[in-house]
Amino acid sequence: MAHIQKRGPGRWRARYRAPGGSERSRTFARRVDAERWLDSVRGDLVRGTYVHPEAGRRTFGEYARGWQAAQVHRPTTAAQVEANLRNHVFPFFGERALADVRASEIQAWIKTRSEALSPGTVTTIYRYVATIFRAAVADRLIAASPCIGIKLPKLARQPVEPLAVEDVEALAAAMPDRYRALVVLAAGTGLRQGEAFGLTVEHVDFLRRSLHVQQQLVLLPRRPPYLAPPKTAASVRTVPFPAVVVDTLAAHLASFAAGPEGFVFTNEAGEPIRRQRFSDQAWRPAVARAGLEGSPTFHDLRHFYASLLIRHGESVKVVQARLGHASASETLDTYSHLWPDAEDRTRLAVDSVLGTPAASTRPVFGSSTL
Repeated sequence: MAHIQKRGPGRWRARYRAPGGSERSRTFARRVDAERWLDSVRGDLVRGTYVHPEAGRRTFGEYARGWQAAQVHRPTTAAQVEANLRNHVFPFFGERALADVRASEIQAWIKTRSEALSPGTVTTIYRYVATIFRAAVADRLIAASPCIGIKLPKLARQPVEPLAVEDVEALAAAMPDRYRALVVLAAGTGLRQGEAFGLTVEHVDFLRRSLHVQQQLVLLPRRPPYLAPPKTAASVRTVPFPAVVVDTLAAHLASFAAGPEGFVFTNEAGEPIRRQRFSDQAWRPAVARAGLEGSPTFHDLRHFYASLLIRHGESVKVVQARLGHASASETLDTYSHLWPDAEDRTRLAVDSVLGTPAASTRPVFGSSTL
């Protein structure tokens, strides 16, 4: 129900009843403006796009926290979202009403964050913000999201440059005895750091020379380390053991007994390895002693493993399965430049037939006589 009432000279009040029964009104100087406003409201009600004028007064911080609580996130993802919102979003928009945030302000925020964070991190945080505003639109708290037409910093993706065999050997030699086998394991199986730290004896099959990746060690702020499923469903996999890894792991377990929960690798106190402490006390000192340039990370051992498979002719699907990638496109996005390109294969195909001494003494295309 809607109507317009004259309230005096130059005063026209338009009223309508909103969903839920409350009455809303607005006063205009001209009747035609009041009619246009009511027509717009009626259209929104018919289309199902009506937004209560007071709905957008909820603050971004209040709504975002409710959104967080409703998400079905893995614990590590939930911790990442919480930290990014707390550190990089709430200080700017936490106390702002949802309806008051403008696209220009989102763009200005992107610029300030780009001066402090990498393009990839800025893009990740922006996606959280855009998702929250889309949810607010779906909940009819605001009519439209301000995250429209926002320009993000360009992601300069650097191609993976695998470590040389000599670098991996030097790194393993420079590691403390307790962690030397960890380098060989990662370089010889491609396990992620959490998967390697979470490896337990029960998942190592020395007889069949295979390793079952079924868990990873998770570290969250203010919580003790615990085991959880791997990154994705595709990450649950069986990886064949090269002989060098079998021998190295066997020697490691003979020197360093498995932890109380069966962990293959533990710290000096027999406890699960914490990433930051491992990086500070073992990894970075070993990198320095080995004289490696470019500050390689533990993940570079995974890249090294992938490059070995590619170099020895394994297909995309095999590399995908060994690494536990969710799709072949993920594998190609990361390592496509390491596979021989079409020109290389063309040369090899022709040289394999025409490049032999026997081939050069006979006609190439059948008989030379007509």
